[in-house]
Order: sequence, then C-alpha cells, then structure tokens
Amino acid sequence: MPRKAAFLAAMALGAALFCAAPVARAAGMYFYEDGEGRYHFTNRPANTTYRVFAVFKNFPDARKSDILRVVRSKADAYGLDHRLVQAVIQVESNFQPGAVSNKGAQGLMQIMPSTGADLGLTNPHDVEGNIEAGVRYLRMQMDRFGSPPLALAAYNAGPGQVERYGGIPPFRETQDYVRKVLSLYQKLKGGS
Repeated sequence: MPRKAAFLAAMALGAALFCAAPVARAAGMYFYEDGEGRYHFTNRPANTTYRVFAVFKNFPDARKSDILRVVRSKADAYGLDHRLVQAVIQVESNFQPGAVSNKGAQGLMQIMPSTGADLGLTNPHDVEGNIEAGVRYLRMQMDRFGSPPLALAAYNAGPGQVERYGGIPPFRETQDYVRKVLSLYQKLKGGS
C-alpha cells in the first residue's frame, strides 16, 4: 500500500476508534510517525512527539452559569477574585471546555499538559478539574509575583520569563494577554 494511502487508512481507523471512546475524555486526536513509517494515534499524548491530528468539538456542553458557579467556588477557596478568574477563562477559551490551543494548552483555563501534570490534572476538559488547576496555578503566580499584571504575565508566558525580564516580558502575545484580561476584569468589577 502506498505511504499516503496507508496514512489515510490509519487516520480513518484512528478516528473511528476515537469517536467510539467517551467524548468527555479528550479534546482531540494526536499522532506521530515513527522511524519505520508506522503511525501511532492517541487521545492522550504522553510526549511532544505527537502532533494534533483532529480536534473534536462535541464535548459535553457546560452552561456558562454552571462554569461561573465553579469559578466562584474555586476562586473563594484560593482567595482570588472570581471576576479575575472569569476574565482569564473568557480570554483563554471563551468558556469552551473543549478548547485546545495550537500550542497544546487545554480546557477552560488553557492548561499546558506539563503544568496540568504538575498540578495533578488528569482530565483537562473536566470543568471543575480544569478550573481547580488553573485557579491554583494563578494563585501560585500571585503569591510569587505579588500583583495581578505580573501573575497574569507568568500565567501566559511562564514564571521564568517574568523573572528573566524583571516584569512583563516584551512579547506582544503576553502584553496583549495581560491587557485584555485586566481590561475585562475591570469591566466585570464595574458590573459586579
């Protein structure tokens, strides 16, 4: 079988197997080709060798009111303003539990797999688990850097970058992110 046909057949088989799995367990399907030309598929990549094959959007629907109830609970538990957490979620995923970024960040609060593993997050698309991990990580950055702008910069670019530059890193993405979240946060505070 020609290489392209084998790849397409493997993709079709992988997609069929994936679609038969419980939907709430994955955001997408990932693959890599090994040195012998074999394709490997998974819905839970264990390393960065895997690349995104497909993203499925038929995740369990979570109503915004349900998400906000969890946000309030987790923010209170970690001593954060729930409106700040809400702003982060809106900017990160626009309240889509199945969101996956092109860099691999997952779920409502766009947790990177390595960060999620460090935080004990096993299902990044579980509303409560993702918010718990994201709020805990944001709290860690607040404790480390002492201000919302720096904590948000660390949340987006990583704490090492904030330390390296002694403030918000000179990355347009991070600067825009901090500006968007803080602007939305101020609007939410005005409307309580």
